[in-house]
Amino acid sequence: IVARALGSGFRETLFMGFGLILGDLVYLTAVILGLALLAEAFTGIFLAIKIGGALYLSYIAWKLWTAGLISQNIEARKATGLTSAFLSGLFVTLGNPKTMLFYVALAPSLLPIEAIGLSDYLILVGLTFTVLLAVLIPYILAAARARALLKTPRALKALNRSAASILGMTAAYIALRTN
Repeated sequence: IVARALGSGFRETLFMGFGLILGDLVYLTAVILGLALLAEAFTGIFLAIKIGGALYLSYIAWKLWTAGLISQNIEARKATGLTSAFLSGLFVTLGNPKTMLFYVALAPSLLPIEAIGLSDYLILVGLTFTVLLAVLIPYILAAARARALLKTPRALKALNRSAASILGMTAAYIALRTN
């Protein structure tokens, strides 16, 4: 998103964001539909998924915390249009197994999967859309100003450590949550 915003501007990046959100909603839907069927029969598998998800998030947190501080120029090719930007976002999300793992790890820990009805699902879709849009828009708006800042080692280290801390706390919550 940041690279696209730096190279293409707000409008095209917003459409890329809509594609990313649609990809997340596809995965959310797949997880809810699939996990609802499996939740009743395979509780042990869900415990393994929960532990695996927590370990994976911990690994990513560790990698971010210890990442080297190499500043880079962030460039993006100009998209050919809004449809291209949208499809780019959609395919980035659908091609990223971490997104599916995120939903598989969190959904059983936070939601009573077997009890989700259509109205609950629609609320989840609305909340997911709203939260993702609320997170993406500030990134898109701040990208142009962040270019110079993100080149400094101090800023890169702070960014990596902040993201690592959030991922580490999420992993701990998933691992320690009973249910």
